[in-house]
Amino acid sequence: MSNENMMKSAKRPHGLGRGLSALLGDVAREEPVTPTAATPPSTKTIQSIEVALIQPHPEQPRRHFDDGALQELADSIAKRGVIQPIIVRPHGGGFQIVAGERRWRAAQRAQLHRIPAIVRDFDEAETLEIALIENIQREDLNPIEEAEAYRKLIAEFHHSQEALGRLVGKSRSHVANLMRLLDLPGPVQQQVIERKLSMGHARALIGAPDCENLARTVEARGLSVRDTEQLVRRTRKGDDAPSRRQAAPRENDPDIAALEQHLADILGVKVAIDYGQGGGGALTLHYSTLDQLDMLCQRLSGERI
Repeated sequence: MSNENMMKSAKRPHGLGRGLSALLGDVAREEPVTPTAATPPSTKTIQSIEVALIQPHPEQPRRHFDDGALQELADSIAKRGVIQPIIVRPHGGGFQIVAGERRWRAAQRAQLHRIPAIVRDFDEAETLEIALIENIQREDLNPIEEAEAYRKLIAEFHHSQEALGRLVGKSRSHVANLMRLLDLPGPVQQQVIERKLSMGHARALIGAPDCENLARTVEARGLSVRDTEQLVRRTRKGDDAPSRRQAAPRENDPDIAALEQHLADILGVKVAIDYGQGGGGALTLHYSTLDQLDMLCQRLSGERI
């Protein structure tokens, strides 16, 4: 191997957004790993590691494991073994899970003493990135867990929202919208975690007055996302003591009307143009749902929809 190729291979991988298959592509065969091994395990083989030597990562994005689904996986593992190896990194005197904590937990329930694993020497940021990618690809995270993972990667490892979007194959607005869920009160976040409220419900409730009571009402009545948005709008109007001064009606200008219609056709929302005598004015875009607002923001920012 040339010096140039060796330098390239030593660099930190940037293609994490392609998924975990790149991590598994060079696996050759299974080899046992014992705590007294004199040499570090190869990163090009599947290792058979004692379950007792493996510990979960304390900052694993996924915090909630459905007990029934976990037992089903344990029953399957008891019959067929662990089909897909977990990914771990050396840590202390043993190993720390990078991806596959659910399989590790199920293997413990199935009373397995060893589990197949791929050992990689990842740093802390790479560990969290890969754990996040694996869970998102498997759709294992609830919106709050995903948002908390984004917040940690931004706060501790200085990722931008745009970089995180590329990392997980999502738009920047998706990352931003998820992180806004962390502004909700704790009890409302818990309703999202328990799947009692969808992400659409939660987004409609952000910044709403008396948010917790509204969330309980939404759950109790089984309201749709649109009904929730209307409920929030009615609540906000009731809280607005001073009424806004109505703008004076403007004369119909066929050129302005044509421009409004042209912009509406492009943006997909109602457009109003108010112009003044001095040449200035206001351009107003009307949306009826949060999804429509999200679409509008993506079009104005040039992001893919």
